[in-house]
Amino acid sequence: MITTTLEALLFASAKPVSVASLKKALGVSDETLSEALDDVKTRFNRDTSGIHLVEADGDVQFVTNPACAEALAAFLKVEASGELTRPSLETLTIIAYRGPITKPEIEQIRGINCSLILRNLLMRGLIEERDDASRLQPVYTVSVKFLRHLGVHEAGELPQYEDLHGNERIGKMLEELASSSPNVEGV
Repeated sequence: MITTTLEALLFASAKPVSVASLKKALGVSDETLSEALDDVKTRFNRDTSGIHLVEADGDVQFVTNPACAEALAAFLKVEASGELTRPSLETLTIIAYRGPITKPEIEQIRGINCSLILRNLLMRGLIEERDDASRLQPVYTVSVKFLRHLGVHEAGELPQYEDLHGNERIGKMLEELASSSPNVEGV
């Protein structure tokens, strides 16, 4: 069961995860975690697997098989170069007018999971992700590339920025989300 949960944690994380935080999240000893990591490596780090586990400097992460690099690069180039979908534009607008904003806050406004959209916007360089210690999770903001593309110097220059950035209804919705969400530290 530890190995299954470990796989789920690594799969859900878009960034490298420290061995220390995995140990804490799983509530296991160094030895048990090491055995679970070795098991995952044995099963995934093969030529016949599209996913591999990489471990470096005390961090671990699921990555794609290096042998698939050419096909993956071609696929991602097509995915990142096409026009933005309506859901992507909606998400980008929310980030532009309400950022810095967390993923749960974006999802509260949109009413739908935004993981893939955020990944696509990050790949295109239209948004940036940074850690926010006060919120204990990453926040998203528009990138300089996005602002440059629109011909503005800052998000505050966007049309109706003040009205939408300070919208009371959206503010109350996000306050309700913040008050109903428990603060989880260390994971």
